[in-house]
Amino acid sequence: MTQLTLPDQTGFYRGKVRDVYSISDHILVMIASDRISAFDVILPRPIPAKGQVLNQIAAFMLNQTRDICPNWLIDTPAPNVSIGHKCLPFRIEMVVRGNLVGHAWRTYNTGNKELCGSKMADGLKENDPFPEPIITPSTKAEAGHDEDISPVEIVRTGLCSAQEWQKLAEYALALFQRGKEIAAKRGLILADTKYEFGKLNGEIILMDEIHTPDSSRYFYADGFEERQKTGERQKQLSKEFVREWLIANDFMGKQGQEVPAMSDEWISTISKRYIELYEVITGKSFVQEDLDEEEITRRILASLEKFK
Repeated sequence: MTQLTLPDQTGFYRGKVRDVYSISDHILVMIASDRISAFDVILPRPIPAKGQVLNQIAAFMLNQTRDICPNWLIDTPAPNVSIGHKCLPFRIEMVVRGNLVGHAWRTYNTGNKELCGSKMADGLKENDPFPEPIITPSTKAEAGHDEDISPVEIVRTGLCSAQEWQKLAEYALALFQRGKEIAAKRGLILADTKYEFGKLNGEIILMDEIHTPDSSRYFYADGFEERQKTGERQKQLSKEFVREWLIANDFMGKQGQEVPAMSDEWISTISKRYIELYEVITGKSFVQEDLDEEEITRRILASLEKFK
């Protein structure tokens, strides 16, 4: 979409995958694009239906977790649009890990059994569950790569107070538990995910998307233990397969590396994987809505009018 001009607009930010509009400095309009990023780099080609998938899964999950903590979402007027409260964000990503996978596995495989102040048990294989979920936070960078950080460093550097950290950790673990329960009902294992929080009128608020394929990794539960015993690759629904493809093609977002070409077939495969996760996690058939810019704008304006 081209950049919109909305009534009472006070700011605009184009992120890796979303266009974000500030309205009167207290409302956010987030438009989920079909852009896809990996290793903090926006890949050159969009993924059809991706924005709608992410937006609708996030709305589903935010509504399923309102009893755990308050969240930012007010309305979803279009398939790829969310409107909600503008919060003062904590510059922290609360990464919760239930299984040894991704960045945690790559760290563990070097012989380092500690990540962001959390100890990882000896004798684990890739994808094994941890005895208990661990929190491995990272700093939320304005640009470039986020960096691992421990809770002690978070409090010491003033990213949040000790009391706020305790509440953030409590919320993150409770949300992860709910995410695992929702996933289990659909035959999935929520392996890891991340949460972002902010403050609104002194209250800690859950922000952004949750439990989507961009922010989470899911394994299929059926056959998981057998695959672990035999060393077979786990069947998963997440964006990790995109990262693995990039790594196999010598790209990890490092300086001097070029993003490999993405074929039409590969773009279609990624789109189908996103749609598959939507259908598995929600139990609903995916209906793609290709709204034009005029209709999306009309729906946004009608929604904003309700908040005046």
